[in-house]
Amino acid sequence: MRHRKHTFKIGRTPAHRRAMIANLLKALFEYEKIETTTTKAKELRRHAEKMITLAKNGTLASRRRASSLLHIRYNRLTPKEAKQAKKGDLSAYNQDRKTIKKLFSEIKERFDKRPGGYTRIIKIAPRVGDNAPKCIIELV
Repeated sequence: MRHRKHTFKIGRTPAHRRAMIANLLKALFEYEKIETTTTKAKELRRHAEKMITLAKNGTLASRRRASSLLHIRYNRLTPKEAKQAKKGDLSAYNQDRKTIKKLFSEIKERFDKRPGGYTRIIKIAPRVGDNAPKCIIELV
């Protein structure tokens, strides 16, 4: 039985789906408004609500959980990031840290009194190439 196992599989393997959701979450928290397909947005909404609730908790454990769900690594640099860091360019390395910092400071303060419903989905015209239903997902 599939009771309480709700997820949009979006035609991807579980690892690809987790990576895609992590990237969409990073973009949503960074820009606060992204354009994507409706199915991805509905799945993203579930994860975004949980992440903001984690941020409202504000503990070290919730910070670590959020960074693991967003696939942010603090201990090791990738070879590309190591080369950039040696040259003095820390922008790619620090971007993920900025996202976590923004989530646990700005976004947390904005939704501190709100009990839920942190995102809004607005449907827009279908995509030109394959007529996929598109929408804008944004933080309220």
